[in-house]
Amino acid sequence: MENNFKKDFKILNNDFVYLDSGATNQHPHKVLKSVMSYYEHSNANPHRGSYSLSVKATNIYEGARSAVAKFLNAKYAEEIIFTKNATESINLVANAYCEKLNSKDEIVLSILEHHSMIVPFQSCAKKSGAKLKYMYLKNYNIDESEIEKKITKNTKVVGISWVSNVLGTVTPVEKIIKKAHSVGAKVIVDISQSIAHMPCDVQKLDADFVVFSGHKMFAPLGIGVLYGKKELLEDFPPFLLGGDMIEYVYEQETTFAPIPQKFEAGTQNVGGAVGLQAAIEYINEIGYENIQKIEQEVYNYAYSELKKLKFLEVYAPQNKNERTSVISFNIKGVHSHDTASILDAYNVFVRSGNHCAQPLLRYLKLDSTCRASFSIYNTKSDVDKLVFALKQAYQKFRKYIKE
Repeated sequence: MENNFKKDFKILNNDFVYLDSGATNQHPHKVLKSVMSYYEHSNANPHRGSYSLSVKATNIYEGARSAVAKFLNAKYAEEIIFTKNATESINLVANAYCEKLNSKDEIVLSILEHHSMIVPFQSCAKKSGAKLKYMYLKNYNIDESEIEKKITKNTKVVGISWVSNVLGTVTPVEKIIKKAHSVGAKVIVDISQSIAHMPCDVQKLDADFVVFSGHKMFAPLGIGVLYGKKELLEDFPPFLLGGDMIEYVYEQETTFAPIPQKFEAGTQNVGGAVGLQAAIEYINEIGYENIQKIEQEVYNYAYSELKKLKFLEVYAPQNKNERTSVISFNIKGVHSHDTASILDAYNVFVRSGNHCAQPLLRYLKLDSTCRASFSIYNTKSDVDKLVFALKQAYQKFRKYIKE
């Protein structure tokens, strides 16, 4: 299938190479048009009014929820909670477990995790007295022995990203979920880095909770999703309190609405939900099979070309079946920010820094990395421009590098 999807993204008509989709995707015209259409023709506060425009906005908002449920193959639409991003979704789950755990319990994460997974569960551990443990790596992926050793009868919650935002590692989530469930633990899977590249069937995966940010899959900023098994969400306390998540409010007491409204306090981002539904339609129109075929061809080409550069260190699993969408690298002896600044001068945009994963980089004995992350709109020509810019950067820094 020919890769001509760049034309769907007006911003990419400019003379630059965008290689930071791991931070946020660009938005296709279809998504932008849908959001604009909502605000021009259907905008009102959902769930609040009995007049026709409010009812229309409510139907649109709930229609987006149903679209997400179908996209993830959730059993019930009410298992989909709209949040502002994956971070809020994780905080909702971690906050609930603060009330459920004690000093005999354990929380297990992987060292690959984004701060948005680590920090909420650090707080949960401190408040509840639970012990926080980490699964470590072998060849840039979670070693099976770590799964067996770290997830025990004392484990109550496991948090894992399906794809690492630093290394592009595709983690063995199925094995982790199976092991966790064998000891009665619940699993929260962050699919923010995978959802634009590979499908997620929550019933087949059997994860207890799944989270992602819409902007990682072509939707607008400010809309996120928490999927949770119905019986677990019903048992959770509300995370945010206020309007629209209540049943009755008295002077001294309040009763709460059923899920999903129980977790959606205040006026919601209906435009964002509309954009998320349009992004789902865009992905479905292309098809994950075609997305993977195109992206893997570009990714494999990038991996091969970057590995040829002897002045470069590349951080990624050697097994090609364990990596996708993201490549981290450094020019040996050069700080990532300096490298990224030179690449920017050649209109090649990559991320530099610790990528909100300081524990991982500390574990790898790295200060920071450059990161190129790919999407459906990237081409081999983009890779060639990256390689050219890297060669120019190396020449500029070469005399300062200690061999």
